[in-house]
Formats: sequence, C-alpha cells, structure tokens
Amino acid sequence: MKTSEPYVPALGFRWLNRLYDPLIQATLREGKIKSALVEQVDLLPGQRVLDLGAGTGTLTLMLKRAQPEAEVIGVDGDPEILAIARAKATQSGMAVIFDEGMAYALPYPDGSFDRVASSLVFHHLTRENKRRALSEIFRVLKSGGELHVADWGRPQNGFMRVLALSVRWVDGFDTTEDNLAGRLPEFFREGGFVDVRETAYYATVFGTLALYRAKKPGL
Repeated sequence: MKTSEPYVPALGFRWLNRLYDPLIQATLREGKIKSALVEQVDLLPGQRVLDLGAGTGTLTLMLKRAQPEAEVIGVDGDPEILAIARAKATQSGMAVIFDEGMAYALPYPDGSFDRVASSLVFHHLTRENKRRALSEIFRVLKSGGELHVADWGRPQNGFMRVLALSVRWVDGFDTTEDNLAGRLPEFFREGGFVDVRETAYYATVFGTLALYRAKKPGL
C-alpha cells in the first residue's frame, strides 16, 4: 500500500544510510539488545514474522538465523536502505523477503503474521502515525499473535534524561516525546493489545532503550 506522506530516513538524511550499521553497532549495544529482542520473539518452526521498519536488515537476518524454519519478512519505507538489506541477505545466503511499505500502511492481508518485531521505529513516528501503525500491526497479526518492540523509553534517571536530549535533537522533539514519557505501553493498550509489558531496559549513550511485548487477544 503506497502513501504520499514523506519518509524520513533513520539518520535524517539518505546519504547517511551507509553509515547506519557501523554507527548503531558502535553506540547502541546492538548485538546485546537485538539478541534479547530475538530471544523474546521466540519464533517457532513454520511461524511467520514481520520485521517492521527493517532498515538494513540486521534484525531480520537475526530472526531467520535463530529459527531457519520460520518465514521472515522485513518491511521498510526506504528503497535505498532496502537495497542494503537485500545485499546483506544475499551475502548471508539466508532466504528472507524485503518489501517496501510504511508502518501505518502495511501491504499485507489481515491475519498474516504470528509475530511482529520492531526495533527503533516508533520514535520516528508522530503520535497519530504511532496509533495508525499499531492499528495496522493489530490487523496483520493473527489471533493470539504477538508484538515485540525495542525503542526509546522513559529515562531511568537524570543522567539518562540528559543523554536522551541527543535523540530528541536528531529525531525530533515531537516524535520522541511519547517514547521518553513512557507512553508506548498506553498506546499498545489503546490499540487493542493485552498482556502489555516492559520486559527490559538498557542504558546507552543516547538514553534508555526499552523492550516491550504485547499480544493480540485470542489463542
């Protein structure tokens, strides 16, 4: 599903796309945090999982590596960064699919996935688009399906609050406000999800990064 709304690249400018992987690896404890997210997703053989806002495909490939018998699909709104992801997948030899699409206009039928995972996506979205994205996630999940998110959360202390200012300057005060106020779980519940929990948090050089899980009612 196409949308006319502008797309903002993960680092603000498309020319920085090639720097995304080394920057995230160097600053955000990416291996530890994404490994924890993959473990939390807990894919089973035959399940289908969507990596929402797949970027360069790091999480997508980690999910496939953790459960080779699952069907893993990544979706992102930036065709240039998807080209990087597809090249990484080809180099790895793993069979994953990357589609172009926005978080709030997903190109999939209702009930398509057992799991949706998302890393560092929601803080790029306006409050309206956060809610629209959650509506789309709810729609494409099967009954009893699960949502697993890693994103900026409420700072653990004053020092983390100061560090989080860098995220707000880079990614926008409006879009990051709800994350840093700890409102994501509230939005998940408003979107119809149950069993909403913050499962872990990590101190980084840019503030507190939290893990969340939520479930679509059903099985």
